[in-house]
Amino acid sequence: MKKRFLLLICYFCIFSASIAQNNNKQYFSHDLGVLLGASYYIGDLNNKNFYMSQPAFGVFYRFNYNYRVAFRGGFNYGNIQGDDSQSSDPYQLERNLNFKTSLMEFSTQAEFNFWEYKTGHRDFIFAPYVFLGIGIFHFNPQAHYGSQWIDLRNLSTEGQGTPLNHSQKPYALTQPCIPFGIGFKLTLSQQIGLGFEWGPRKTFTNYLDDIGGKYVDPTKLAEYKGGTAAYLSNRSTVKGATTDDIGKLRGNPDHTDWYFYYGLIISFKLKGKPKECKGSF
Repeated sequence: MKKRFLLLICYFCIFSASIAQNNNKQYFSHDLGVLLGASYYIGDLNNKNFYMSQPAFGVFYRFNYNYRVAFRGGFNYGNIQGDDSQSSDPYQLERNLNFKTSLMEFSTQAEFNFWEYKTGHRDFIFAPYVFLGIGIFHFNPQAHYGSQWIDLRNLSTEGQGTPLNHSQKPYALTQPCIPFGIGFKLTLSQQIGLGFEWGPRKTFTNYLDDIGGKYVDPTKLAEYKGGTAAYLSNRSTVKGATTDDIGKLRGNPDHTDWYFYYGLIISFKLKGKPKECKGSF
């Protein structure tokens, strides 16, 4: 799967570069913009799109190379959450786990407009586009326990880094991601553009929600990590589950987690003297 995404990035970059070199309308400009929208995730505690979406925002700088290709870098902040008690799946209702985490993401992306577009130009006022890039994000899953939200990573709820799970180290809270997606742009004035964007994030971790492996013995986990860790490792509503579940799957280890940003894009073209050239390259 990782190789496929790396190949996809290479193909996209080559394709964008080819379009940029052959486009006969050279156009340099710079934008500053904001994302006003929401974020959500897909993982063990949620397999439904847009479920439990939370407010999110972002800021970015964009360099428009020409009417088709642009490059941007930016920061996004959002929150994601999931709760078995909100599911209609009997297994999830019995498992009874929950989590939330904030997400802080830095990324750089390439955009390709399907139609020629230039903010403020009367002939090129609208364009759908796709984007692809690379990024890094930080997260810290927490579980609701009583009246508190408890950080989960250091509790090793699946025995990570303890004799109960020798093969797995505690997961890193800062991880790489691959942002990609679709959107559209619409010019509102000489300096302002408006758009909408939906962007999945491919991650390489199964622990955005702190769930991804097997149940461990809570009695032994309590010896290494304390009673809170033991309780949060298995909150099943089924009587005797803390013993019966030992060694059984707590989550799906075969699929990594995804998170998503979507929302309204507002961009402001920075003043300057854009360079236009009608000749071909």
